[in-house]
Amino acid sequence: MQAIWLENNKINLREIDLHRQPGEALIKVRKAGMCSTDLELVKGYYPYTGVLGHEFVGEVIEADDPAWIGQRVTGEINVVCNRCEQCLNGRPTHCENRTVLGIVNRDGTFAEFTQLPIANLHKVPASVPDEFAVFTEPLAAALEIQEQIVIKPADRVLLVGAGRLGQLIAQTLALAGCDLRVVARHARQNELLTARGIRIIAEEDVQRWRWDVVVEATGSPTGFELARRAIRPRGKLILKSTYKGEMSVNFSSIVVDEVNIIGSRCGPFEPALRLMESRQVDPTVLIDDEFSLKDGLQAFERAAQPGVLKVLIRT
Repeated sequence: MQAIWLENNKINLREIDLHRQPGEALIKVRKAGMCSTDLELVKGYYPYTGVLGHEFVGEVIEADDPAWIGQRVTGEINVVCNRCEQCLNGRPTHCENRTVLGIVNRDGTFAEFTQLPIANLHKVPASVPDEFAVFTEPLAAALEIQEQIVIKPADRVLLVGAGRLGQLIAQTLALAGCDLRVVARHARQNELLTARGIRIIAEEDVQRWRWDVVVEATGSPTGFELARRAIRPRGKLILKSTYKGEMSVNFSSIVVDEVNIIGSRCGPFEPALRLMESRQVDPTVLIDDEFSLKDGLQAFERAAQPGVLKVLIRT
C-alpha cells in the first residue's frame, strides 16, 4: 500500500507491506487529518520512524468479529497492554507498554490502510459525515479538560492559543457557559471565534491574577508565561500542549500562589461524536485544504504555512 513514511526527519511517499495483526481490525482510511504533532515529528520533536498520522475516519474491511466489517469508524490512538500498573489502576492512556498510532512504535493513518484493536474503535453515527468524523480525536482531546475539572458558569476562563486544537477547545469551553476569553494572534482565528460568539482578548488586556481557569494551548514559552501571569492564586492552569526542549519556569511563584497545574492529553470519543452529531460543535470551519494521498508531501508543505489550520488527506 502507499503511505507517507517518516525516517531521519524526512518524509516520502512509499509502498509498504501491511499485514493485519491478530485481534486487530484492518481499516481502509477514508480521510486523515494533519495536526501540529505530525509537523513537529518531522522536525524531530520525538524520535519516530514509520507511517505518520493519527486523526482519521475509515471503514473496517477485516476483523475477527464480522459484525465490525463494513462499519465506518474512528479510533483511539493509544494501544495498551491491559497488564501494567497504569492499566490495572484505570490509567490506560499512560500504559507503560503502549504504542501510539503514528507517534510511538505503530504505523499511522497517512496511508491507504491502518489497523487498531477493536477495543480502540468507535462507530461513527450515520449523520456525522467524514469531514466531521476525522476531527474526533482532537475534539476528544479538547473535551478532556472538562473531564479533569469542573468549569462553572461563573468561572472566568482564559484560553491562550487559538490554533488547530485551540479552536476546538474554545468551542467546547463555550458550551459550559463560563466567562470565556481567548487570546488569538491571527486574523483568521479571530474571525472563526467571533463567528461563534466567542469573545477574544488582546494579550496586553489580559489582567494579571484574575482568571479562575487558564488553558495554555500554544506550546510556546511566551504562551506559558502569559498564562502563568494571568492565573489567580489557587487557580487551575491547564497545559494542553507539549513543549519542545527545556523551559525556564519560576516554580517558587507557583508554590506561593498555590497554583494547580494540570497536564491534559487524550479524551473521550463518544461525547465528541455526540457533540458533532448534534452540531453543537462544528470542526469543519477549520478545514483549509484537502489533498489526495499521492500528493501528501504537498499537504505537509501547506499545513506548515503560517496561519493554516487543518489540512486533510483523502485516500
